[in-house]
Amino acid sequence: MENNLRYTEEIFNLLSKGEFISSNSGALAIKRYYDAIEEDFASYYDYYKGIGFYLESGDGYFLFTRKEAKIDLERKLEAAMRWIDYLSFLKTFNPVFGPGYTFRPADIVIAISCNMELKEKAGKLFCEKNVYQEIVDKLVAELEKAGLIESENEHEQSYKVLTSFHYMENMVESIIITEEAEDEIPK
Repeated sequence: MENNLRYTEEIFNLLSKGEFISSNSGALAIKRYYDAIEEDFASYYDYYKGIGFYLESGDGYFLFTRKEAKIDLERKLEAAMRWIDYLSFLKTFNPVFGPGYTFRPADIVIAISCNMELKEKAGKLFCEKNVYQEIVDKLVAELEKAGLIESENEHEQSYKVLTSFHYMENMVESIIITEEAEDEIPK
């Protein structure tokens, strides 16, 4: 059955770098990969599992996961904290910021200068940046690198939020610190 799998190398090259394959991507190749996986998920899952990668499906996206050593978990927790800050900032900018949403970085820069809460959150995103345009450019680069957004129109400098954005939303929503657990955290 593995002989019938198409795009295994291309899919591996994307997902092994921590990227996503999203159903609403504008890139034709990504759409082909998504459709191929969706048609025969079980075979792709088994194929990649054989080399230590676990193909996971989300709400309109696919990604790889791996079993991690404890030392890697600390690094992942730090990254999760950054993504919480990113999501908080983006939802403060516009509560409907999510899959299918289109935006221009310039609009975010304007919103920062008009909204004190957004200004405060922007200042905490990237300590080494102090110009709003630089902060937004860095955030957009991070989101694009992670495969959560893609350029929709280069001339207008607009971006589309991909379905893989659900991954970040779900990850943040799943981090629930109860009052009991909060009391156990050393201060």
